[in-house]
Amino acid sequence: MTDPLDTRLLDEARALDAADPLGAHLDAFLDAPGVTAYLDGNSLGRPLRDMPEKLAAFVREDWGTRLIRSWDEQWMALPMELGDRIGRVALGAAAGQTVVADSTSVLIYKLLRAALGATDEERTELVMEAGNFPTDRFLAEGVAAEAGVTLRWLEPDPVRGVTIADVEAVVSERTALVSLSHVDYRSGALADMPGITAAVHEVGALMMWDLCHSAGVIPMQLDAWGVDIAVGCTYKYLNGGPGSPAFAYLRRDLQGVLRQPIQGWWSAADIFAMGPEYQPAGDIRQLLSGTPPVTSMLAMQGMLDLIEESTVEAVRAKSTSLTELAVRACDEVLAPLGVRLLTPRDPELRGGHVTIGHPDFREVTQRLWADGVIPDFRFPDGIRLGLSPLSTSHVETITGILAVRDALEPHGR
Repeated sequence: MTDPLDTRLLDEARALDAADPLGAHLDAFLDAPGVTAYLDGNSLGRPLRDMPEKLAAFVREDWGTRLIRSWDEQWMALPMELGDRIGRVALGAAAGQTVVADSTSVLIYKLLRAALGATDEERTELVMEAGNFPTDRFLAEGVAAEAGVTLRWLEPDPVRGVTIADVEAVVSERTALVSLSHVDYRSGALADMPGITAAVHEVGALMMWDLCHSAGVIPMQLDAWGVDIAVGCTYKYLNGGPGSPAFAYLRRDLQGVLRQPIQGWWSAADIFAMGPEYQPAGDIRQLLSGTPPVTSMLAMQGMLDLIEESTVEAVRAKSTSLTELAVRACDEVLAPLGVRLLTPRDPELRGGHVTIGHPDFREVTQRLWADGVIPDFRFPDGIRLGLSPLSTSHVETITGILAVRDALEPHGR
């Protein structure tokens, strides 16, 4: 017998999909056999349908036919050109300030170290959230030890996330750098980037943002908001594929002032001089180190096309629609089973994923994966529903939430 609540929620989802101005893009992504709801696009985006042919063409032509000539013809400039595209499409950043380079971890290290090396001697504190993603925290601990500075931890409300007041309570004339995530990887809380950046600048410190969970889904204006430094990955909402390289933003007036520590030949002023001494490039190329991962830069280019065509503002509007539906459905379907909402209710205060909590969710996630419903589990008891707007439908969202309900109930349905 069909549950009236299930029917109503699915009917609402179908109506929202029918009215979705971005709905036509759903067919641009490859189907995954046996998967009925992919709710992990905030962790690894789905590949575009034309990706197999694009990869094959790259091997046949750019690499297979042009061989090393492709470096001069296109690959040498690719890190900067692709960085400019990401800046224009997703970051509100003018050209010449964004580059695609290493992994997120390597870029965070480079820029933490560079920022601390460029500050006055009396600025001896690095500020970070205690619950930030492990990479950020681990790197901060290591860099603080290397640079001989004190690491001060923010401890905000775990659902609400970091606020301007939280930051103002710890920054001072001793602060060299504040490094925070724009969207909390656990709760999805969206930080006030312009407000916090202004508060940090008020005490004369530098501001660095981790954009891994916001690039491609949250509109931002890095230039207009005065952001100093930012790093983000490309395999989540930019769909660059597993291990695709990260990007770094460095405000133009800081280029040549901050000096990154991994002085590889690609960041040299004259890359082919092969001279005895290192002289860094004077532009954004100074953030490079070794040979760029050209093959891994292919997949994200098609996704940038889709975002640019759609506009990141329209992507955000659909993201809000998806998360609002998910929150309503969780209230009606999952809350009676003891599931807690671990994400801000106000859509203006959350990013592109919704997190819910229950003591049984580790085992529930295993059941869901076996049944073709793919969210992800985050310790200690959270399931994240990652709703990537261009590849996720409202019906898929409700299908996943109903599956969580069925897997959680003692005897199933």
